[in-house]
Amino acid sequence: MPTDPQAPPTPPARARRWPRRVAVTLAVVLVGGAGLYLRNSSTIAGREEGQRPFLLAHRGIAQTFDLAGVTADTCTARIIHPPQVPHLENTLPSLRAAFDAGADQAEIDVQLTRDGQLAVFHDATLDCRTDGTGTVGEHTMDELRRLDIGYGYTSDNGTSFPLRGSGVGLLPTVAEVFAALPGRAFKVDLKRDQQADGDALADFLGTLPADRLATVTVTGGDTAVAAVRRRLPQVRTASRATIKSCLIDYAGIGWTGHVPDSCRHLELPLPARYGRWLWGWPNLFVARMRGVDTRVVLVRGEGEWSAGFDTPADLAELPDGWTGGIWTNRVDVIAQDR
Repeated sequence: MPTDPQAPPTPPARARRWPRRVAVTLAVVLVGGAGLYLRNSSTIAGREEGQRPFLLAHRGIAQTFDLAGVTADTCTARIIHPPQVPHLENTLPSLRAAFDAGADQAEIDVQLTRDGQLAVFHDATLDCRTDGTGTVGEHTMDELRRLDIGYGYTSDNGTSFPLRGSGVGLLPTVAEVFAALPGRAFKVDLKRDQQADGDALADFLGTLPADRLATVTVTGGDTAVAAVRRRLPQVRTASRATIKSCLIDYAGIGWTGHVPDSCRHLELPLPARYGRWLWGWPNLFVARMRGVDTRVVLVRGEGEWSAGFDTPADLAELPDGWTGGIWTNRVDVIAQDR
């Protein structure tokens, strides 16, 4: 049959197949993307039935302050808000009040004394909050008990010291805290990143029955936490190294729904703004971590320092349906709105 000179040329077979290949590729990408979304959709996962937020009371119920302008050298006892509660951080009255208000766990800070005891105190030096000087490690426990740990608190630049005189004899040991509050869960934060501190804490924790030990979390620097983790692998822990390893590994394979071994049996304190980059955030991520005995705890703050969810307005920053942990200095305030 003769060829019509006016007819358009017939495209080669390779050119005719190109649109079909593009369509198939797009279809595969769309199906794969849909599958990836469905596998990691927190909305579809929904809220876990019966789960509610876990309240972590930071140092019990104590004084709060504005984080604006705070540096590593800031004496935060000198910049507190006008006191709304009578309690001093890391003391038995403060911790009792936190649990009475509805805390699920309380955080306490721990350091070794000169005579090898585990004192519950936060600061690197005594000079800010107390009428003492030097470090915890330079004093015996008996010397520390004689200090007034409410001595330095002021909300008006030193015009008045409303808590002065109220803290004599209130600095406890870890053993005293655990004995005075049986059945309560604690997060123990090792303030000095020293193996000796980790070993001393492991010695104490090793005396606890298994059911009490299961309620304990240990956090702190890499060296101190590693000392506890080696001796007591059944204790939930957190340090910069363990958190970093977990999040990097999860970023790489979390899209599959698998939780890497580096994320097992940890605590993950996270600013809410980081969460949106995690597969399955928020509800599915929390459920996955709970499945490997890892607790996710949200903290507030955009800078170097973490802040607590301390007011009803702060709770508006939580993801919808949040069932993970909430870090707070005022559990008495937010427990009512949990």
